[in-house]
Amino acid sequence: MIVLEKQEIESLIDLNQMMDQIEEAYRIFGEGDYYMPPRQAVEDANKSMMYMPCYTKEMIGTKILSIFPDNAKLGLPSIDGVMLLNDYQTGKPLAILDGQTVTAWRTGAVGGVGIRHLAAKDSHTAGIIGAGVQGFHQALYACAARDIHTVYVYNHSSRDLTDYLGRLEKAIDKEGTKVVQCKTVEELAEKSDIICTTTPSTTPVLPNDKALLEGKCIIAIGSYTPDMREIPDVIWDLVDKVYIELPYACEECGDLSQPLSEGRLTMDRVMLMHEYLASGADEEAGAGKTTYFKSVGMGLFDVCIAQKILEQAKER
Repeated sequence: MIVLEKQEIESLIDLNQMMDQIEEAYRIFGEGDYYMPPRQAVEDANKSMMYMPCYTKEMIGTKILSIFPDNAKLGLPSIDGVMLLNDYQTGKPLAILDGQTVTAWRTGAVGGVGIRHLAAKDSHTAGIIGAGVQGFHQALYACAARDIHTVYVYNHSSRDLTDYLGRLEKAIDKEGTKVVQCKTVEELAEKSDIICTTTPSTTPVLPNDKALLEGKCIIAIGSYTPDMREIPDVIWDLVDKVYIELPYACEECGDLSQPLSEGRLTMDRVMLMHEYLASGADEEAGAGKTTYFKSVGMGLFDVCIAQKILEQAKER
């Protein structure tokens, strides 16, 4: 059995290849060539353990995650865990991968695919709300999906971001691309063509201001429980549809469940991403058009990404 730690996994990552793999996962999802029971969550206070099994025709994968939001105060990642891969025919364990690393690159790739298909092709600025692991990876994928010249970062806490901004700029590693900290979320929204929200907030992190959000591509990945919410009510005055991965996202995250219960959002305005991709439609933001993708993730993404990483490792 192969064990892949963070450093080795990251040496195998190709951003565009990871986004291609997410699009392959959407294709598998659309064709029904998988078995993915509902994720199981075990919670105590604000601490969660999540179990996400998934079978494809080629691989069995199970991700076990710990989600401890208070870890940020300790200087530790809020998400950790492992990814287990088993042979589809025999059940033999094939690999264990660092779950935190798989999650970071997978979730970033999901946001990147949203940007690929919903952001204006001439987008040159990206705003990241939440200076954590996911904010870091969303920025990397945004720069891979579009020709980004400036990445703006806003964090609600007062911690010093000097090191974070420097590491992000180094990781982007693109001549002429700058990483800049914003003092207010309003400044970030005004300057950014693409806005990625990556926080566990229970109240909207974006301003409830139509003028600031008009014409933007909004990628929201932070909320994953009914009481969490990042996106303000004004979004429903700006978008025709919200793009999601799975129907249960409408119950699982507050960014969808709350406006549905309040009547601000109706199910006819909810579109599954795999259907949108299969249609070949072009709904990119810009020229006054706002687009909105809300991600909660699914086990099929993890299996497809982990399988590709394992394949890359075997080729070395």
